[in-house]
Amino acid sequence: MNDVLIRFGLETWKPLLGLLLLPPVPLLLLAALGGLWLPRRRWLGGLSLGLALLGLWASCTLAVGRALVEQLTTPPPALDARQRAGLVGAPRTAIVVLGAGRRLMAPEYGAPDLKPMALERLRYGLWLARQTRLPMLYSGGVGYGSPPGPTEAEIMAQVALRDFGQRPRWLEDRSRDTNENASFTVDLLRAEGIRRIVLVTHDFHQRRALAGFERALKNNLGPTIELLPAPLGMAPPREMRPLDFLPTGEGFALSRLALHEWLGRLSGA
Repeated sequence: MNDVLIRFGLETWKPLLGLLLLPPVPLLLLAALGGLWLPRRRWLGGLSLGLALLGLWASCTLAVGRALVEQLTTPPPALDARQRAGLVGAPRTAIVVLGAGRRLMAPEYGAPDLKPMALERLRYGLWLARQTRLPMLYSGGVGYGSPPGPTEAEIMAQVALRDFGQRPRWLEDRSRDTNENASFTVDLLRAEGIRRIVLVTHDFHQRRALAGFERALKNNLGPTIELLPAPLGMAPPREMRPLDFLPTGEGFALSRLALHEWLGRLSGA
């Protein structure tokens, strides 16, 4: 699906398609249809309204959101202390941090900034670089449908120096999505002699990111590169609570993220 959109020059439609396919829009449309059917086909209208309301409620609960993240995105485990110790000073190894969005202006700073998830990835990537003494690359350009302006990688370089006193060794600032993150990063790091990538992104995004890098390694001929996932943002295991079945903004955000990643993997994005 992703290749079809690109082939016909419709890649800028990807944000719109995501809005239409992800909750709450499909459930709201189902509720609207139910309202239209009620006067003539009461049973069908009632069923549609009931399913829409049930879907909206369920998609807003932490119980469903966490289950969708676990089942649809199957995150790999976080790096443990032994793995981090094994990476210290490892030859021909680089940390790659994938972008997650930019703010063209943050009034509190009077400058562009990164979105919260991008900041989380940057912070973990820089911490990992300090722990392992490995060089770091940040990958992020201007996403499809985004307004023009400084690239995410350019903004990240300013934020990393301003807030953390560190600079990444490489910036990849041409990519517009995860596939291009992978393709451009692989080209850049192969030329630098890198043979292992420690891939930093959120837990729900790891499988799609790994698939993108595997495609890039397969399509772009050259020396093989080992991929080591380094997910972040993983929730510690805990017992289910009754409050987890009540609607919350956090639950809806988790459900939407899981479905977004699942659709992205299905479409090859």
